[in-house]
Amino acid sequence: MGQGDRSTYAAGVASGKPLAARMRPRTLDEFVGQAQIVGPGRVLRRAIEAGQLPSFILWGPPGTGKTTLAAIAARAAGARFVPISAVSAGVADLRRVISDAKKLRALNGERTVMLIDEIHRFNKAQQDVVLPHVEEGDVVLIGATTENPSFEVINALLSRSRVYTLKPLMDDEVRAIVRRAVLDERGLAGTASLTPEAEDVLVGVANGDARVALNALELAADATADEGSGRAIGVADVRDAVQRRTLLYDRAGDEHYDTISAFIKSVRGSDPDAGLYWLVRMIDAGEDPMFIVRRLVILAAEDVGLADPQALVVASAAQQAVHLIGLPEGYYPLAEATVYLALAPKSDSLKRARGQLEEDIENTRADPVPLHLRNAVTGLMRQLGYGKGYRYAHDRAEHFDAEETFLPDALEGRRYYEPTDLGAEAALKERLRALESARRSVRGAVRTRTGRTGAAPPGSG
Repeated sequence: MGQGDRSTYAAGVASGKPLAARMRPRTLDEFVGQAQIVGPGRVLRRAIEAGQLPSFILWGPPGTGKTTLAAIAARAAGARFVPISAVSAGVADLRRVISDAKKLRALNGERTVMLIDEIHRFNKAQQDVVLPHVEEGDVVLIGATTENPSFEVINALLSRSRVYTLKPLMDDEVRAIVRRAVLDERGLAGTASLTPEAEDVLVGVANGDARVALNALELAADATADEGSGRAIGVADVRDAVQRRTLLYDRAGDEHYDTISAFIKSVRGSDPDAGLYWLVRMIDAGEDPMFIVRRLVILAAEDVGLADPQALVVASAAQQAVHLIGLPEGYYPLAEATVYLALAPKSDSLKRARGQLEEDIENTRADPVPLHLRNAVTGLMRQLGYGKGYRYAHDRAEHFDAEETFLPDALEGRRYYEPTDLGAEAALKERLRALESARRSVRGAVRTRTGRTGAAPPGSG
């Protein structure tokens, strides 16, 4: 690197801000991704461009632009922007921001946009502090969260805010962000370049997280800064930067995904010891326990399934317990659920059914709901045949109507759920066989009696 390049590079980092912070978009035109909420013509984009900001909540994974979008919205509205982290702030901080906001509003009409990052970490009492001031318009609240706001944000705030869901960035979007960082004077312009192969590796490592990509790019650029003018960052440089994960990644980084993958595969593979090892390794690394237990709830339904219906109960109870008590005591319900799920019989029958269901739904999406299954709410609907011929199952022997049909005609007889012979699912398999045998017997008799194919005529039997 020549003397001029060194000066440029030094100037670029003189502020001490990391590359991801220096490259933060300043306008919606610079913002990459999330077209579903800020694309042309979208409601939120129109509101931001008009400077008419409602309170809203941004829900999505790390590195997808939540903080950036909040700052852009405040700037476009000409409002004062005050970011607060729920990790470090408390009620006193909230009251101070709100007090200042009310004074400025009374003095010169200036509005305040308060971003509460990781709002899910505020408890109900802390969220209640904000509520009346959102209602009165003292502040515009923008909440940012990686957690489902339905569970973590109080209903009163949810009812006064619209929730916008952000998605992980597509590879092409991450690529655009990386290229801008290499070429922009706020970034690495004139000091570094990136080979196409290295760019591909960088985009792959990012896994939809722009911050991860930019942090890795900066680490690689720093490592090659003294290797000569015009030196391009290559695959080896990127891989070397990625290996230094303690410098690069937080809980949203590569190690996060690798370790949770090892944990889930160990439990799915019925190895409780490996499951406990990866569990404690994640806890010691500072992983969010709610993230771990959510994965256990998913595994209980996806991988254990109906082979042991109690698995979902255990996992859900663990989620509630961890939410209530947190760490370090939360280790015990986490460990209990981990061992229970690891030793439970496994079935992915519901997962296997999903593929065929998706295909059939795609092919029959326009098929109308059969008339006898429709709810006849009005007289006109009854005249049109809604609900005609439907028989209430509880009025039949054993609360089961072997004649009734429930699928669209094009799918009659289709089987999606194929139970295994493992655990509790073996009994469900026998129950299913008995029901199907009764249906075949009764429908066969109906066809013989009526000369019809398919179900009995409405009202027969």
